Amino acid sequence: MLGQCTAGRKAPSDPEPESKDGSQPRDHSLWRGVRHSAAPAGEVAEAIDAEYCRGVSAESEIRTAELVAALCLATDLGMGFPFEHGLHTTLIGMRLAERLGVDRPTASETYYVSLLAHAGCTTDAHVTGEVFGASLTTHLNPVMYGSRRQVLSGLMRALPAEDSSGPTRAAEVVRRLPRMARDKRPHLTAACEVAQMLGERVGSPASVPPLLAYLLERWDGHGPLGRAKGDEIPLPLRIVAVATDAAFQRLLGDTAHVVRVVQRRSGHAFDPEIAACLVDGIDEILEPDRQGSAWEETLACEPKPVRRLDGDAIDRALAAIGDFADLISPYLSGHSAGVADLAGAAARGCHVDEAGVTTVRRAGLVHDIGRVAVHPRVWQQPRRLTADESEQVRLHPYHTERVLSRSPFLSALAPIAEAHHERVNGSGYHRGAAGPQLTLTARVLAAADAYHAMTEPRPHREPLSASRAADELAREASAGRLDADAVTAVVEAAGEQAPRFARPAGLTEREAQVVSLLARGLQTKQVARALGISVKTADHHVQNAYRKIGVSTRAAATLFAMEHGLVAWGELPIARTTRRS
Repeated sequence: MLGQCTAGRKAPSDPEPESKDGSQPRDHSLWRGVRHSAAPAGEVAEAIDAEYCRGVSAESEIRTAELVAALCLATDLGMGFPFEHGLHTTLIGMRLAERLGVDRPTASETYYVSLLAHAGCTTDAHVTGEVFGASLTTHLNPVMYGSRRQVLSGLMRALPAEDSSGPTRAAEVVRRLPRMARDKRPHLTAACEVAQMLGERVGSPASVPPLLAYLLERWDGHGPLGRAKGDEIPLPLRIVAVATDAAFQRLLGDTAHVVRVVQRRSGHAFDPEIAACLVDGIDEILEPDRQGSAWEETLACEPKPVRRLDGDAIDRALAAIGDFADLISPYLSGHSAGVADLAGAAARGCHVDEAGVTTVRRAGLVHDIGRVAVHPRVWQQPRRLTADESEQVRLHPYHTERVLSRSPFLSALAPIAEAHHERVNGSGYHRGAAGPQLTLTARVLAAADAYHAMTEPRPHREPLSASRAADELAREASAGRLDADAVTAVVEAAGEQAPRFARPAGLTEREAQVVSLLARGLQTKQVARALGISVKTADHHVQNAYRKIGVSTRAAATLFAMEHGLVAWGELPIARTTRRS
């Protein structure tokens, strides 16, 4: 049995607010070297003051809770919950744990189980989309902890499409019901397994992943998997069950509604003592500060000692988040990891320093987390998308930004990750950002994502061969949509021959390199030294380039370079003027 529900008394696990030392965002601007064929990178570095060439070291540590809370935000999108719903659920669970007087390890388990409760929501999502025509969140979640009849009724209501009616609805129920009955247990088993695996990979306490096997159990033993009942269910799971339903019912009504529902389900789905504790402290547990973001409070209530990740553990956790996103469709399996590896190799080919390579690779791991906000059926469509479906797809990079922006650590990756569908000429999405707004690392990730996607199967097409994908990428660069240097680096990193493509205004490759260096502030002599050519030859290239572009000044050439993606302005260094003695 639990200890007495102790309203107002600090439990042993009552957390002190954690200072944010070491977790503030750092400057992630990184020097990017010049791609060229004649001069080694060292000579380019010599031409540009070395002080500007040092990359900023990558973040070396992150709180585990910070990363798991970001994953929790993504599960909100995947479930169709209001943003930060999972954080509010966690706060309710922690207030319950405090009032129950649980020990610190139990409080820590409650914290992480609550954040990870829906980590399996993308499991077999394409199958769920085929079986259910309507929203499970709308029809099942309100009654998930209700009676068997209520649960079955909720499932039945979710089978036909929302807009179907009359005989059509009945026919859809008859057609879909056998598959639902057949797939229900395997699907729920898989969802629990996936949550366990992700919980381990993101660095939660070692005791947490095994607990996630009991996510769907009920106090009366009538859970869909029937793994435990009563006190056999670990205490953190019994607390999280009450917190989960209370948080959802709060979306549907006031506190009086929550009390009525929890009391009805006490002794059935819920441990009576925990249900009573919630009812007794309902105002203090549900009502505190429902305005504004719950992010800071959620991090602050992690029981001590706070957990941290560093080095390879960060990469492993970010890869887990990417895999969570890729589970939304079998066509996307391994996509995020593949893009991350390719982008990292290509960034190295662009002479990006190791801190920058780490940053772009990590951004690649999480670049598609926003996909989970799009209905799984959309990713399975073999036909042309409707206007609504196209808009969902267009906004998925925006949802990536939403998930990453709360965390100081992850927000440093967001500008690269959320720009993976932007194009140099402004034709991409979701912002329609153009050349001057796109950093080199963002351009590299965009090219890597496009190439890797081409080599993967999709419901509307077969995968392209590596060589054909390289040709297609080169055409994108020739059309001014992808950065030519990023494309070259990606294609070479993929083991294909570097493409040749037309530069804007008929510029040769060398003239494009010259214009790029001029735009960075280099004088003709510095351009010559950087490219390993004579000053006279460099000046000849300058004059030819100006004539083709139709300009006569460096400022106009710089504007042309920014417009056409010849320089990633704002991220590359500007040469220093000669120091006066």
